[in-house]
Amino acid sequence: MNDSNNPLSPHLKIYRWQISSLVSITHRISGVINLLALILIFFWLLFLGLGESNYELFLLIINSFFGKFILIGFTWSMSFHLLSGIRHLTLDLGYGFEIKTANISGIIVIISSLVLTIIFWLLAKGLI
Repeated sequence: MNDSNNPLSPHLKIYRWQISSLVSITHRISGVINLLALILIFFWLLFLGLGESNYELFLLIINSFFGKFILIGFTWSMSFHLLSGIRHLTLDLGYGFEIKTANISGIIVIISSLVLTIIFWLLAKGLI
């Protein structure tokens, strides 16, 4: 049987990127990143239980530039996932399916997650 006459399935090259697809994919990625954050919290508790010298080693790593970068990334991931989850919940309730509303809510999620991360770290540093 020759299948060369059958049409090909649509590929990713055919579809244009939209805010909704970006937010949806990023929501899934941030969920995986949040799992990694939970693993980091587990290691924090493990080092805390292993004694002061081990905990100081953990603090040395986490207080480095790379450690701060990871913590800020985890904070953004948590805030994005939370706000995107609220957006998905409203979509599940049947609100916001219009294209303009979906685009606006996606942009709000992206900007709000960045603002929430900045506010959290300013509060953590005692600057607010």
